[in-house]
Order: sequence, then structure tokens, then C-alpha cells
Amino acid sequence: MFTTSNASNSALKEFLAPTNDTQPGKSFPLGATIYPDGVNFCIFSHAQGIELLLFDDPEAPQPSRVIVLDPKVNCSCNYWHIFIPGLKSGQVYAYRAYGPYLPEKGLRFDGSKVLLDPYAKAIAGEGIYDRQIASQPIDNCAQSLRGIVVDTSTYDWQGDRHPRTPYASSIIYEMHVGAFTNHPNSGISQQKRGTFAGLIEKIPYLQELGITAVELLPIQSFDANDAPKGLKNYWGYSTINFFSLHNSYSSRADPLGALDEFRDLVKALHQAGIEVILDVVFNHTAEGNHQGPTISWRGLDNQTYYILSEDAANYHNYSGCGNSLKANHPVVGRFIIDCLRYWVTQMHVDGFRFDLASVLARDAAGASLWHTSIITANILWAIESDPVLAGTKLIAEPWDASGLYGVGRFVDLGDWFSEWNGPFRDDVRRFIKGDSGMVSSLAARILASPDIYSRSDTDINRSINFVTCHDGFTLNDLVSYNQKHNQANREDSRDGANDNYSWNCGIEGATEDPEIAKLRLKQIKNFFTVLLMSQGTPMILMGDEVRRTQQGNNNTYCQNNELAWFDWSLTEKNQGLFRFVNSTIALIQGLEVFRLETPLATERGSEPYLIWHGVKLNQPDDCEDSHYVGFTLAYPKFGECLQVMFNAYWESLTYELPQLLPEHNWYRIIDTSLTAPEDFCDLKTAPLVADPYYQVAPRSSVVLMAKYDT
Repeated sequence: MFTTSNASNSALKEFLAPTNDTQPGKSFPLGATIYPDGVNFCIFSHAQGIELLLFDDPEAPQPSRVIVLDPKVNCSCNYWHIFIPGLKSGQVYAYRAYGPYLPEKGLRFDGSKVLLDPYAKAIAGEGIYDRQIASQPIDNCAQSLRGIVVDTSTYDWQGDRHPRTPYASSIIYEMHVGAFTNHPNSGISQQKRGTFAGLIEKIPYLQELGITAVELLPIQSFDANDAPKGLKNYWGYSTINFFSLHNSYSSRADPLGALDEFRDLVKALHQAGIEVILDVVFNHTAEGNHQGPTISWRGLDNQTYYILSEDAANYHNYSGCGNSLKANHPVVGRFIIDCLRYWVTQMHVDGFRFDLASVLARDAAGASLWHTSIITANILWAIESDPVLAGTKLIAEPWDASGLYGVGRFVDLGDWFSEWNGPFRDDVRRFIKGDSGMVSSLAARILASPDIYSRSDTDINRSINFVTCHDGFTLNDLVSYNQKHNQANREDSRDGANDNYSWNCGIEGATEDPEIAKLRLKQIKNFFTVLLMSQGTPMILMGDEVRRTQQGNNNTYCQNNELAWFDWSLTEKNQGLFRFVNSTIALIQGLEVFRLETPLATERGSEPYLIWHGVKLNQPDDCEDSHYVGFTLAYPKFGECLQVMFNAYWESLTYELPQLLPEHNWYRIIDTSLTAPEDFCDLKTAPLVADPYYQVAPRSSVVLMAKYDT
């Protein structure tokens, strides 16, 4: 019928199940599903034959039982299924798939490989897994990953509910679960450092900062061995399984402990009013290119799961990581939807950030769907229109590694997707560091980028504004380095972006020069001020609020050490900056003008408005040599009025101030040229600005607020 490996034949002779020991099973649901009297297994594959392997121990070198599925009894239109009475939660299992191995035709069935169920809710075997052996044409059972049968219905959520915080009220904090508490000075016990449990203990810090949502770098099972020799993949953009958690983020030793610990984290964050957004990597998998390991999808159905090159032996690499998932194949699209639904319904997450989301905008052959005259049904719109996902945050990284730049497309063509606004990052960086010709671009970014997001009938906060993210310099390094310094990654600094729009303020790297140190701190506060004074949803990178540094490395994906960890001593060293950031967040969260979902008017009236100025009122200067801009931001209905002034010029500039109504005066809230605590004053203690003008220091930002004085 089909060819088996010698190792598998040996197992079959000893462990072949009696025919009365199993039932045919069902083709739905996919994965391993628990019933009162046993477990139903179902997997999709065009293989000629499938074996189900059952293990008595998570790291047993061989299965205790091998069950051959009968294609006439246990297969319904490529869905292989079987029901085994008596099995329970905790059962360890895997598969072998048999069929032709013809890479030139895109067929890579290999019976010597033990395969992970794509729908496995937990995995085991990390301690024995060998990526190299999985890449070679030999039996890898003793070094393989396995799935674990999971019953998700027993956890007590204690009435947990999704916060459903609107974008307009959201402050997103992009963070790495491990890096947040791994440092020895985190104050977390060694057992809990770098884990979900460790993060729970730091929730008060997030609350004090004013965070409403954490965006977690990948927490789904990933291959830590997918990295240069001698290093580990730390970020996690090398997914092994999309349904299961990365076990290293659990402080518990048992294989199922991660599920409860993660759910404890979600529940605790929700109790604190903080949403949980997962970074999901549906653009590629850990199996890499044609020389990579066979872990799951490649061995089950290579042609179905991947976008193959024209010669079928290789993979289109739109992800830059060796392969590209065929997201717009019906089977793969259903897999993605099922996965997202699982995380929302069973794990209570509140949203997803889709890494390199433009790969999902490619058809089954890899062609761009953006370039068609009519956008047809595809996985993106299936996600957006799914009723189970309705109300969750869906955030696209709107580009891929092969030039499919979709900034604006996800928002303009969809009704719910938001986007990482890459131009906001680049234009704000260039303005603050003093590049010429940036005033018009900055003005657009402050207004939630209407030049990019042109729809007038959608929430302006679908623009996710950021200056830094995991991919690139931290904010401290953005003002401390002109060039990346990625030698520690052992790739001769070929990795990481070259165009960072950074400026070291005069000296490369760390310095004791007091003037440069003062300028760098001022620039950091300028970046935060622009970010938080702009319309749209702000996102902050973990540790920027206390000047976390990566010593100029702008791609710490393989650095599980202090280079990437949050150094908690910085919270004391830079408490003045933390105060500035959390105070500015509190300011905007308390004002209605920063909770708008519709565009600001650009003329005075009863509606919220923004009026542009230069140093002269109503005379914005957007010439090539201009490095300054000001604006009045007001919401008359709520009595809110701010005067905001940005000076990226290297000399001080005197700005005219608008005349206020009688008995109203301007008060200084923010002046980034001042030291803490004078750099931020709340309205109750803010100093009066009596003059009709304000002198803004070189490379500084100022925010004034009007108050009625009785």
C-alpha cells in the first residue's frame, strides 16, 4: 500500500492496534478532541498513508503504540481521523505521513519523520528535539516534537471578560515576555524570571505607566535553535506550532502548566484593565527553506501549506525566513481562522498583530492581491469578517520582505484592520533629528496620516503610531548611535536595518559628556511628546520609558542576555523620564480631544479642531529649510485647548501665542528643555505664561494648556 521506514515497520509488528480497539472517528474538529469516553484525532493530508503514534512519556524515544489509519475507514476527502476510547488529557501523540518524496514536484512525504499535529494545543519534546536531525533523511523519532491532548474546558476563568478598550483610549506597550523579567535585578524569583508568572508580578508597573494593552512578541511554540551557531532564537519569529504556547515561558515543570499560567496572566491583566495582543507569524514557519527541518506542515502536505517556486522544489521567500505560508489556500486559511478563534475563545486574548501581513495578501501562487482591479475574497477579509473575532484588535504590519508595501491598504479596503504606521516612525525620526523638508510630512502624521488613510468613514485611530519597536533601535539608542552595531549576532552586521534615521547627538555610543547627555534626554522627550500629542493610537516599546539600551544592536532576535533584557535598575536611574512619560500619558487619557474617532476640523468652530501655526500665528512654514511647527488643538464643547510647539532647529525660536477668552490664561504643561520635575507640570501646579509669546529652546517641545481663572 505504502512504504514505511524500517523503524516504523518494527514498531508496527509489536504495537499494531486490534481492529476492535478503535472507532473510525470524525473529520471534525481537527486536532485531538476529548470526549467523555475517549479522544478523536483528525489531521489533513494528501498522504497515501498515516500512522498515529502514542507515547507513554513526553520524551520517550519510541512510541508505545503505533496505529495505522485505514484509508477506506479513517479517511474522508484527505481528512484522516480515528477515535480511540479511553484516552484522556495529557496523552502524548504524533504522526507519520507516507507518500511520494518528489521535491521537484513539490512532494516531500517522508515516513522517517515524526510529525507534529498543526492543531496540537500543547507540545512536548523540546528537551530532545534536534533541528539538524529533523533536516536530514534519517528517522528522528527519538529527537522529535510531539503534541499533547488538552482539555481546555476545566480552567476557571472566574467571570473574566474582554476589556474591549477602544483604540481611541488605548496605549499599547510592545514587549517580550522573557526579556521583561529575565534580568537578575527584576525582583522576580529565579523560578519565575522570564515567565508568564513573572509578568503577572510586574502588572502594577504597567498600570503606573498608563498602559491599556500589551502586545506580546511571539508566545506560540517556536524553534529556539533557528539561529546562528552558538546563539538562540529569542524573539520567537520561527513558529513550530500556532496553537500551543512556548513552554519556556512557563515557570511550571509539567507540559500542560503553560496553559494555566498563561490564562492566569490574561485573567490578571484583564483585572487590571489591560488587554492582551499576540504577535502572530502566519507568514512563514520554522521549517525554513528546502534545506530546513521537517517538523509538521512540510511532511503532512508541502504543496498545500507553502507557496512553492516555479520549479516546485524550492519556496517563495516573501518572509525573508526561507518559506511563505499559502494563507489563501482554503485549508490553510481555515487553519488560520481556527487558530485565531482558539486564542480568543479558549485563551481570552483581545487581539493580534500580524507579522509581515502583506504575505497574507498574496494568492496561492504568490501574486499580490493588491494589484487586482477587484479585491476578491481572501484570508484577510475572512479574518476581518469572522463573527468570533468581531471586536478584537487586528493590527497589520503592512509590508513583507519582498517589497509588497501595503501601508494604507488594510485600512482603506477593510473595516476593522488597523496598521503599524511605518511612515509615522520614519517621518517623526527625521523631523526630530533635524532633516530638512519634513514639516508637511510631520503635520500629516500628527493628524493621523490622512494622506495615507483617506477614508472619512472610519476610525482615525486605526493608525498605530510608533517611533520604535522590537525591530530596530530602542529609543535610547536612536539618539545615541548613527550606525547599527550588530556584531554580537555573528552575521558580520549584515542583519538589521541600515536606514534608521538615527542621530547620536555628537558621539557614537555611551558618553559622559554632560551636554550630549542632556541633548539625548531632551530628544527622547521630544519623541514621546510628538507620539502622544498626535491623533491615532500610540505604541511604546518596552523599556523606552526608562532608556533601555541594546548598545546599538538593532536586531537582538538572537540575544537572550542582558543586551535584550529589561534592566530594572533603570527605573530608578531614569525615574524622571518615567515620570514625564506616565504624566503625559495621563494627560492625554484625561482629555476628550485625544479620544476622537473622526478627523479634526482645520478651522475654528464648535467641533474639535486643529489650527496650524509657525512662529507666527496662522502662518505655518513648510519650506525646505523649516524645522519648526506649532498648532492649537481644541475641543470647545469640553473647554479643552492646548498650544503645541515643536522646534527641531538648533537655535531657540519665539512663538506667538493665540489670544484667549477673558479670564482664561495659558499654563506650561510640557517643556522638554527643562529638567525633571519642571519638564512636566499638571494643570493644578503649572506655571502661568503671562506673555503673548513663548520662547522654545533649541531642539525642544512645548505644550501649553488654557485654563479658566476665576
